[in-house]
Amino acid sequence: MTSPSLTLIAGLALSGLTLAAPAFAADAAGASTAGGFPVQETRLTGGAGSVEQFDHNAYSLPLDNLAMTKRLDFSVGNSFFRNPWVVAPSSTAARDGLGPLFNTNSCQGCHIKDGRGHPPTGDETPIALFLRLSLPAEQGDDETLKKLGVVPVPGYGRQLQTAAIPGAEPEGNMVIEHEAREVTLEGGETVTLTEPRYRIEAPAYGALPEDLKTSPRLAPPMTGLGLLSAISDDDLRAAADPDDANNDGISGRINHVWDERRQETMVGRFGWKAGEPSVEQQSMHAFAGDMGLTSSLAPATDCTAAQRCDEFESGGKPEVSDKVADFITFYAESLAVPMRRNMDDPTVAQGARQFNRLGCAACHTPRQQTADDASRAALAGQTIWPYSDLLLHDMGEGLADNRAEFEATGQEWRTPPLWGIGLAQTVNPRARFLHDGRAKTLEEAILWHGGEAEPARERYRKLLKSERQSVLRFLESL
Repeated sequence: MTSPSLTLIAGLALSGLTLAAPAFAADAAGASTAGGFPVQETRLTGGAGSVEQFDHNAYSLPLDNLAMTKRLDFSVGNSFFRNPWVVAPSSTAARDGLGPLFNTNSCQGCHIKDGRGHPPTGDETPIALFLRLSLPAEQGDDETLKKLGVVPVPGYGRQLQTAAIPGAEPEGNMVIEHEAREVTLEGGETVTLTEPRYRIEAPAYGALPEDLKTSPRLAPPMTGLGLLSAISDDDLRAAADPDDANNDGISGRINHVWDERRQETMVGRFGWKAGEPSVEQQSMHAFAGDMGLTSSLAPATDCTAAQRCDEFESGGKPEVSDKVADFITFYAESLAVPMRRNMDDPTVAQGARQFNRLGCAACHTPRQQTADDASRAALAGQTIWPYSDLLLHDMGEGLADNRAEFEATGQEWRTPPLWGIGLAQTVNPRARFLHDGRAKTLEEAILWHGGEAEPARERYRKLLKSERQSVLRFLESL
């Protein structure tokens, strides 16, 4: 009887893929490797904080190693994350001040059960998917670019708000059209990919400029954000290879972005283009842009002078109090990562090694280490498996939004972490993948990869069907 490992090797040879390392090599930390990258052999994807929860609440638990004295803070933050904000004035004084222009009225409205959102279908109003806006940079925009990363659009700002409170008018309607294309896999099987095309109808605050830049953004999952924040800047810098000095075709770059708290440029690591330096800033900018709520860190919303938002009742100055902001940030930094599943399944184990050998792990770095001096004990000194380098990579023209953000180009995206991705559609059955939710399945997401990831995509496309299934089973186990 042929062993599974010999079958794998034979399949790789048929696929024209060179084995970059022995099947059971080990790295300096003693972990098994394949293709030169470590293979996860522990269920504790999120280190000591990992949780054994695999149902629709899989993303909503606190870190397992979170001190009991801090769990009340987590619960309070959770309540502000889940409950809707309302129009001011209101008897619900702690949660009023919504809008006047906004995209949703709660954090949960986009991050469904702390997971990823989904694009609208039919005549639905978009909620978890929105459009970022900007203009091409010109001479004299240096200070704006340093602080904001983009040039705002006069009359509209940096994001299209498609909803408004009574008496205000939404900025416009986001309309999505789709174009289908087919990809043929080894053996003749075809996969239909759907490319969305975006336009804005009924702009309410003046004609939109002809050189308008737009970028669709789908709400990402919230899992493990605190652990990602605890990876040291030095580790990210060490992993970056902007000039591809090692000639492997992968040129991961750091996005340097403005930090409102420190008032200086720092390493970016959060958001689809790594445009935010911290969970706190990402959260407060979401309050300002998505819900029209001010905070000490983000005292201005995306409202422009032409929209006369100051004529509407305020929910306070700021509307998100420092205490509420701290609870929200603590909650977001304390969400746990689900443990790995089905690791003893030979197909899953085969897929893990296949994933590395295809070259996927060159960007989706399997293992990271959090700093021993992280700001919180529950996050410090943890070996974690996020499957991301948190760096920018050129993903090709097919996924390009052609809109720069700080140092990220119009073809670059941050490598999204893959931990927990196998539970995405358990948490939200309508969840989709990639930055705009164009991929209905994990296989579609793989087949959209281009640019630096094109060689890995082509290796995947040329695999035998059973080998492709092993990769998908591996991803489903994360």
